[in-house]
Amino acid sequence: MNVSVPPRHLGLSLLRVLRPAVSRDTAEPPGLLMPATPWLRAALLALLFAMTVGFTGGAIAIPLNVFEPRPAPMVAAVLGLLQAAPLLFAVRWPLRAWRVSAAGFLLGAFLLQERYFWPWPVTSWLAFVVIVFLTAVGHERRVTAGVGLISVGGLIVPAVVIGAMPDWYGLILAGIVALALAFGDAIHARFVAELTLREQAELRRQDLARQAVLEERARIARELHDVVAHHMSVIAMQAEAAPYKIPDLPEEARRTFAVVRDAAREALTETRRVVGLLRSDGDAAERTPRPGLDRLDDLVAAARRSGLKVTSAIVGVPRPVPAGVDLSAYRIVQESLSNAARYAPGSQVRIEVRYGSDLLRLAVTDDGPRETPEESHGGGHGLVGMRERVAMLGGTLEAGPHEGGGWSVVADLPYGAP
Repeated sequence: MNVSVPPRHLGLSLLRVLRPAVSRDTAEPPGLLMPATPWLRAALLALLFAMTVGFTGGAIAIPLNVFEPRPAPMVAAVLGLLQAAPLLFAVRWPLRAWRVSAAGFLLGAFLLQERYFWPWPVTSWLAFVVIVFLTAVGHERRVTAGVGLISVGGLIVPAVVIGAMPDWYGLILAGIVALALAFGDAIHARFVAELTLREQAELRRQDLARQAVLEERARIARELHDVVAHHMSVIAMQAEAAPYKIPDLPEEARRTFAVVRDAAREALTETRRVVGLLRSDGDAAERTPRPGLDRLDDLVAAARRSGLKVTSAIVGVPRPVPAGVDLSAYRIVQESLSNAARYAPGSQVRIEVRYGSDLLRLAVTDDGPRETPEESHGGGHGLVGMRERVAMLGGTLEAGPHEGGGWSVVADLPYGAP
């Protein structure tokens, strides 16, 4: 067992083992000794209870029937309870159980010396070995080292010194303690490593989710810039051309158009400066023409080439919609088809675009069994991107499994989006 402890920490390790106020038993890692599954927990408690009853009964009966001269029944009972009974609560408070059992062993070494080959019943020793093992499983290595040092130097060595057992037998018992501690320490290290990996995996998942949100927001900002830049350019050009289109335009009106033109240009410059920070040199895809629902047929054709059986339907009278709504509707359909191709390849997908009086409803439904989508390789980051877009437009999004199997995405996008 690798229990290398710096000398400056040795005293602290022994202090933590011997003093409850320093060791803080109640801070033992939850779930380290007790399984999370209820029936496994019940089985473990039942096994420990049976072992405790058997070991304690043997610890009391062996001195009364084997040792010569026989100790008083009260002495045998007290020593047996101190040495073996702590096994009952060792699974929850292993260090406390070890303290009680060790005290019983030290007391037994002085009270039962020269009565038998060694002063402790074999069942008591078996219970002690289990308690030592549970202590190593439930505590850090410094505590384990302290338990090993005190078990050998404070129990076995004194028993050998006073002549309660041969020195060679004491070496065997010390080796057993070392093996139990090494085995328990290995299990503890494995548990800590698995716990650390789970925590790192969870942190990575959260980082990926935050990254997906940030990337999708950056993408939305770039696309929003394209929409705003177009309209601001129109405003600037119209304000510039107005004095030439209207010959007898009053001077006040000319100054007003000039103010509008300058404000539009300044706003356009500031918008490009801010969004320019989000662009990368190789981000050629962001310089392509802004897509919309007029390219729905292209999406359907691409999805069919990927193996999906796609049908689309337009409900209501198509009408011009705001550029932001048009772009977000395209992206939501694109993400839904991308997720369907990834999680339910070969499934049948139905796209419905419904033009209502005050909002645009998108419904994309597939019939393939699948898991919850998280990311896609289409225009963004799956459900994360969809929710970001819908929230930006003040709409609602419902995504999840539907009756009969498959997955559905329903988004309502108000025309008068903020």
